[in-house]
Amino acid sequence: MSKIFTKSVVLRTGAVTVTIKEIAKKAGYSQATVSRLLNGDPTLSVKEETRRRIIEVSEQLGYAMQTKHIVLPREVAVLDVIDPGDHLQDAYFNELRDVLRQSGESQRMNLTFHTDVSRLIAEAGHYDGFITIGAEVIDNDDLRRLHDVLPYGVFLDTNPAPNLFDSVQPDLSQTLLDALDECRAEGMNRVGFIGGTGRIMGMHEYPEDLRLMAFDNWTKRLGFDTEGLIYIDGPFNVASGQKLGERIIADMHGDLPDAFIVAADVIAVGVLQAFNAVGVLVPRDVSLISINNQPISQYTSPPLSTYAIDQRELARTGIYTLAEAISSRRTVRHHVFLSTTLVERGSFVRVYR
Repeated sequence: MSKIFTKSVVLRTGAVTVTIKEIAKKAGYSQATVSRLLNGDPTLSVKEETRRRIIEVSEQLGYAMQTKHIVLPREVAVLDVIDPGDHLQDAYFNELRDVLRQSGESQRMNLTFHTDVSRLIAEAGHYDGFITIGAEVIDNDDLRRLHDVLPYGVFLDTNPAPNLFDSVQPDLSQTLLDALDECRAEGMNRVGFIGGTGRIMGMHEYPEDLRLMAFDNWTKRLGFDTEGLIYIDGPFNVASGQKLGERIIADMHGDLPDAFIVAADVIAVGVLQAFNAVGVLVPRDVSLISINNQPISQYTSPPLSTYAIDQRELARTGIYTLAEAISSRRTVRHHVFLSTTLVERGSFVRVYR
């Protein structure tokens, strides 16, 4: 399996200094070839057996990374487990897939997409590591089997096996706190939550979404009034949002809260449809803040104020997290959380700032 190497001619480990000359002598290749390979020269063309032999010898002699510059793995599998469903929900993951593909191409990585975990397990020997996108649950036994044959992997946007693989995710707990801070700054105290069910935390399935768990925690700590204002039911899609919007209208009898924080744009689109159908005006009657900043959020009525998740940063961080894990052979898993940014549109408008 290929590894990642630093931009360094002299490689050190403890008191031992390993030189390019020593690696070249033991591997049976020229110093120039070894140096160019270990320094990640993108113009170097060598046989796969040559590359692997030099890498193996470097490891045997005690290679250690000395600088922050790394060369990315060349052969990476992408486990693409997006489950076709609501087209707006799919759009988020479709965009993430495209961004990951573009990032790989720009780094001269060979990305091979798989939709079946069993096939990836069978072909694990072809890859240095893998990256996973999608919201579907992978069986726990499959996750362990995958780790046995391909221990270096990064999950983007989800975290189904935190003890087995790395992950890069948006910091949704902080996003909920940021949204509540925005509400408090506008003098709002009665704030509700609209979301979906069936999300995953580690190897366990929770009926509550992580965003709802964060909402419940922060609103209690900050003293918000949320009595009777939490609405969760069904999948993350437009139809579910519309049903929840209709239920809110029936329950509230016009006594709407100051704002609702909505777990995802796809749900918010359905909520807006239900509100518009009966003349509930956003943000005059109730404000909405959503999460994801999908393209549709610009074209709803009114346009959605929503927290943007930087998918390019998700992909970039995922690639470098995988690279670092392979290079260091670490067994401690890293979980990276990325901040989000509020894109202010018509559904929530700052008045006092």
